Amino acid sequence: MRIIVLSDVHGNCLALETVVEDAKKKGFDQIVCNGDMIQSGPQPHETVQLLRELKCPVVMGNSDAWLLTGIETDAHLISEERRKKLDIVREWSLSKLNDEDRAFINSFQPTVIVELGGDKHLLAFHGSPTSFDQALLPSTPEDEFQEILKPYAGHILTGGHTHLQFTRRLRDSQNFFFNPGSVGVAVNPEHTNEQNLLDPWAEYAILTVEKFNTQAGVCPCNIGHG
Repeated sequence: MRIIVLSDVHGNCLALETVVEDAKKKGFDQIVCNGDMIQSGPQPHETVQLLRELKCPVVMGNSDAWLLTGIETDAHLISEERRKKLDIVREWSLSKLNDEDRAFINSFQPTVIVELGGDKHLLAFHGSPTSFDQALLPSTPEDEFQEILKPYAGHILTGGHTHLQFTRRLRDSQNFFFNPGSVGVAVNPEHTNEQNLLDPWAEYAILTVEKFNTQAGVCPCNIGHG
């Protein structure tokens, strides 16, 4: 079984189209999206249309929730100058969406569960299972990281939000967490110049479940980044 995991398209439909075409060449059984699919990019309506065609489950991210409601759940993290710019982008994005588009975005779920077979599941979310604003990073202290995800360690876990590709093991579990990176706004933390912070490509992940051994209770899973 092959699951394509996408996140943080941010209205970049060209990047989404590129990823979908690449995924089709590799072959897959299902697509799941980890949120922040529409807001802040140049093609919000087009992105909605393509997601509708894909008929894949989509997680609600903080940016898309803010797009619909205007409620600033992360206002303390954003300067007043940047907030004014974001408000302009939000108004423009809303002007490109019709009522059906907004209803579709409003159907996004806080979390999504995908059955992998043999009582194994993939739990998809945006920031963390309990908050789309919570950031899980490669640098998150180990004890803090494990404490956040411990209640969900019976699943393979995937989240977005930070726009960084990485994988971390879950303590006392054969499962793991992975972030597929960003389709539309790929971040390179190694860049020192803020103007060159973004990489010129689209990122996604492929979760491959090869076989479930019910006697041993082991599910061999591979995660690859595209």
